Amino acid sequence: MTPQSSYDVIIAGAGSIGTPTAFYLAQAGLRVLVLEALPSVGQASNKHAIGGVRATHSDASKIYLCAESIKILSTWQENFGDDIEWRAGGYCFVAYEQEVKNTLQDLLACQKSFGLNIGWLEAEEIRTIIPDIQAEGLLGGTFSPEDGSASPMKTNFAFYTQARAAGAEFHFNEPVIAVGTNRGRIQSVTTSLGRYTCKYFVNAAGSWASEISALVGVPLPVQPEAHEAGITEPVSPMFSPMIVDIRPREGSSNFYFYQHPTGKIIFCLTPSPQILGNRCLDTSDFLPLASQRLIDLMPKLRNLRVRRTWRDTYPITPDGLPFLGTSEAVEGYLLAAGVCGQGYMLGPGVGRLLTHLVTGQLNSSEQECLRALRLDRSFTSAEKLK
Repeated sequence: MTPQSSYDVIIAGAGSIGTPTAFYLAQAGLRVLVLEALPSVGQASNKHAIGGVRATHSDASKIYLCAESIKILSTWQENFGDDIEWRAGGYCFVAYEQEVKNTLQDLLACQKSFGLNIGWLEAEEIRTIIPDIQAEGLLGGTFSPEDGSASPMKTNFAFYTQARAAGAEFHFNEPVIAVGTNRGRIQSVTTSLGRYTCKYFVNAAGSWASEISALVGVPLPVQPEAHEAGITEPVSPMFSPMIVDIRPREGSSNFYFYQHPTGKIIFCLTPSPQILGNRCLDTSDFLPLASQRLIDLMPKLRNLRVRRTWRDTYPITPDGLPFLGTSEAVEGYLLAAGVCGQGYMLGPGVGRLLTHLVTGQLNSSEQECLRALRLDRSFTSAEKLK
């Protein structure tokens, strides 16, 4: 039998964005091919994600898309039978400075306008949820109990198996090396192993999205930024929410951690200044910085042993918001890029949005997301809860 060489949609990347997108497109009856340079799904940034999923953002589009993702992930096992380890432990953004308190409270009206179950809790209320949080200087914080976490790798594999069952094809160890156009429209995609024709080409290549976009002839301001994370030995259950501290400190602009259902503490910080480039070897600088922030927020963890640390990249944009939807320069070229380290929580919502774009079934909220996150926007605002 001659292998199929013509598809409705070809996707570059089988990660947190590309795999859910393949599932929803195939479920809609489209012929889908996913091209991945690595040996299997989720082998780039997906397997390095710590698993947090929140709709608690400052940008309306990200609030909507992540709220959709939570609806999908929280009911996934019920609908499809795959255990992706979903847990609605909530997110708690804590405030130890008046400026942070003002920022968090100012965002509540926008967040609540999208139906988010979120509110401001005073310091003593925070301590009922997180008894061991540092009490000194605590002014309170926001709490969103329907945010949560799941396993990124199990989730991606679940989307992969369901996408294949719906008819999507995945080609591994097959990097994209050229993209052909004809009269300003996507026509073909060439890999190291063959050439395929298509109507739509989706760039879901994560930290390599700018290189893929260059093959189409469309400049894309996405850069990889190195981030590190760590995980401790397991301890008895102490708290459920992801705890986020957005105060800048020397060497870091924020810090966040949560207790996994296995009892391990998983933690991450955003380095300051930025560390640009595909640098994936962990460093000696991260653990002292992260450990101090962890101990400052929860002194009880002072003697906990760290099992390992790791490093990966976030595909960042000038304003901390992704690029989604069509490109004016090339018809049929769709962007799903620059998710700024939040691909796991955005992936299901983005995948469904792109499917509705291709099938002509966009709702008004999705249309607004595409207007706000288009490539030719002006970078005049920035995500405040990165």
